[in-house]
Amino acid sequence: MPPPKPATIIDVAREAGVSIKTVSRVLNQEPGVHSETREAVLKVVADLKYRPKQSARSLAGGRSFLIGLLYYDPSAAFVGGVQQGATLRCREAGYHLVVESLHNDAPDLAMQVDRMVSALRPDGMILTPPLCDNPQVLSALRESHTPCVLISPAADEPDHPSVRMDDVHAAEEITNLLISLGHTRIAIIKGAKDQVASKRRYQGYLAALKAHRIALDKDLVVQGDFTFDAGVEAAYQLLSRRQRPTAVFASNDDMALGVLAAAQRLGLSVPGDLSIAGFDDTPAAARVWPPLTTVRQPMDDMARAAVDLLIGAPRDADAAAPAKLKHHVLPHELVVRDSTAVLGAKAAPRAKKSG
Repeated sequence: MPPPKPATIIDVAREAGVSIKTVSRVLNQEPGVHSETREAVLKVVADLKYRPKQSARSLAGGRSFLIGLLYYDPSAAFVGGVQQGATLRCREAGYHLVVESLHNDAPDLAMQVDRMVSALRPDGMILTPPLCDNPQVLSALRESHTPCVLISPAADEPDHPSVRMDDVHAAEEITNLLISLGHTRIAIIKGAKDQVASKRRYQGYLAALKAHRIALDKDLVVQGDFTFDAGVEAAYQLLSRRQRPTAVFASNDDMALGVLAAAQRLGLSVPGDLSIAGFDDTPAAARVWPPLTTVRQPMDDMARAAVDLLIGAPRDADAAAPAKLKHHVLPHELVVRDSTAVLGAKAAPRAKKSG
């Protein structure tokens, strides 16, 4: 017996009692279809195991059903979180995500972006820091009329929608937490110089110190680059000083984990001798010992919001961005775990809130 022929869009339309055009509108998630009709069509699609050809969908709707994600970031955890959220949302919407790494300082960066757009013809691009602030990238996408959404840009661009969290307020909150535990010698490890998040988190740290009238000690400020190794190196600098800090706020979890490793190698108790706080709430933050106090950055939600903004973007040659520009600020969460404790305490109390 020959294998059964796969179902076609004609079969779906006949079984659902609707036109082929209606089936196409449902599959492309276009508005204007009654909810009951949409559900009936989707049920028939599932029953018949109908799989539309991507090429046919592209020709019919003038779309490629591809979304690009461009990144250049030493923190794999941040990129992974954004990629996961974007991938799942694209899958739900019938799109595919293409992930590309570009060096922010490449001399031919604009040419690389142009070649990528020419080859893929994406329906839009998601840009993460620092590429979201790179004028070469933005110019290349603007010239190719490719819509894009910026994640955590330095400033809200008038031509592009954006999604971010309040890094300043979040950093101020976590510094306030350390101060509330009795710490006044609080060190900070700054993030990569080319990323605006580093500056904003440092601003939050300074704001908390100022609010509590704690003088800034520049010996407690160390430059990092968002990597684990930078956290280790910074920790050795800080912890080898005669007056070492009693708490360290690292600008991301990767560096905080580096501080934790260095402290343990030096025989220091965490949090008995040193409280440590990070930023991002990566999976590793909850799995190390002691688990890390941190800020939960809504990476998944930011990525999903970026995809949603692109799905509604216009794709004609006269528009470079969605008609209704939006700038979303998503909420963060302070996650208190066992790596922080009251100054002088030999053991941290069990956290009431953990991830």
